[in-house]
Amino acid sequence: MDETEFWEIVDSTREAADGDPEEHADLLVERLAQLDPDAVLDFARHFEIRFGRAFRWDLWGAADIMLGGADDESFDYFRCWLIAQGRHVFEGALAAPDDLADLAADFDPEADGDAEDVGYAADEAYEQLTAMRLPDLGLPEPDVPEGEPIDMDDEKVMAEHYPRLWARFS
Repeated sequence: MDETEFWEIVDSTREAADGDPEEHADLLVERLAQLDPDAVLDFARHFEIRFGRAFRWDLWGAADIMLGGADDESFDYFRCWLIAQGRHVFEGALAAPDDLADLAADFDPEADGDAEDVGYAADEAYEQLTAMRLPDLGLPEPDVPEGEPIDMDDEKVMAEHYPRLWARFS
């Protein structure tokens, strides 16, 4: 599976789910379960690589503003949500996290930003296909986020780093 197919699967299942993260996860599992186990492993690798790429302080700061606070766990679920939004939103957010003010124009802090189940879709599909757990993908797992830490408790710092997100969500 190449990157284009990965994003096509993410996009088509999200669109079919009307953006509902739980329905998206269910549809993603159904779609992946139609593939062979090796393709599901490829999908899982693509997902985990992007999950790791999004482990950055600047994205954590954006998540903190958008969610009204983001601990380790909620930032993990936010990164799953970010991937679930598709290539355009994901790559745009990595290029400039403050652009999420426009990239996620319909973002509702009460309903969005948590797609934990999307993060487990490949695991569930693989288990359905093989009756075994998804094997370790052998990808590096960073211990700390990439980039410079941001003082998320300092409103002035956050407003300076994320002027558009701050204006919209604070």
